[in-house]
Amino acid sequence: MMGSSHALSGAAVWLAGSWALDQFAGYEQSPLAVAIGTAVCAGSTLLPDLDLSGKVTANRGGATVARTFGVLSLFLAEVVEKVSLAVYRLTRTRRDPERHYGHRTLTHTLPFTGLVGWGTTTLCAEYGKWAVIGILFFTIGLALRGLFDRWAERAGWLVVTAVALAAAGLTFAQLPAGRGYPMLGLAVGVGCLVHLLGDMITSTGVPLLWPIPIGRRTWRMIGVPDAFAIRVGGKVETALRGALVVICLLAAIALFTPALLDRVTPEG
Repeated sequence: MMGSSHALSGAAVWLAGSWALDQFAGYEQSPLAVAIGTAVCAGSTLLPDLDLSGKVTANRGGATVARTFGVLSLFLAEVVEKVSLAVYRLTRTRRDPERHYGHRTLTHTLPFTGLVGWGTTTLCAEYGKWAVIGILFFTIGLALRGLFDRWAERAGWLVVTAVALAAAGLTFAQLPAGRGYPMLGLAVGVGCLVHLLGDMITSTGVPLLWPIPIGRRTWRMIGVPDAFAIRVGGKVETALRGALVVICLLAAIALFTPALLDRVTPEG
């Protein structure tokens, strides 16, 4: 799936999930908390594609996430891609095909999803708001790059970086100190999982259950049959993005309208 589709799916899942928690579990969140969770989840859906590197010296190519912060994120993607390829080669069986690139390997697995979510929670618990501002900066930048891809392409990575830094700083100022912010770790983990599910409906699939061997293969790609797979950038994916936008809008309206009405409706 394209980066914009991944980001929209993360935003839709978080907003719809927040509404469901509010309605059926009585778990209320402030508008700021919902906005932060949505941005972090949307941005984190791009994280697994850090294994798709481009050309660092030319500052081009790579996945959406790799281009977000210019040469810095391209360099990070290059490192992640090489590490992913090394892990693949070390753990592959004779039945797994030879690879010369690391895309859709290590970062497209459940262990990576769990590790990133747990790591985010641990950082927030250990360092509090100072860890939060770094996580917000990175994930908000990814969310901007994914949700507003055309604007980000025109504006360039320096503008995206500046906007992400400003948004993270303003958010940081509103957050209370002395908390661990476990919802950030959940948002990152959910975002990565949503990415995997999105890639599973394409023809390539993902090695979801690595390192569990399936049919004597460690890196068994899991996905829908080719007859039901969607084509990346095709009409079905375009229609899916439209449906995700509708879900985001409906969930946001359902979440915020009651509170807004309570403010404007006079008592008695």
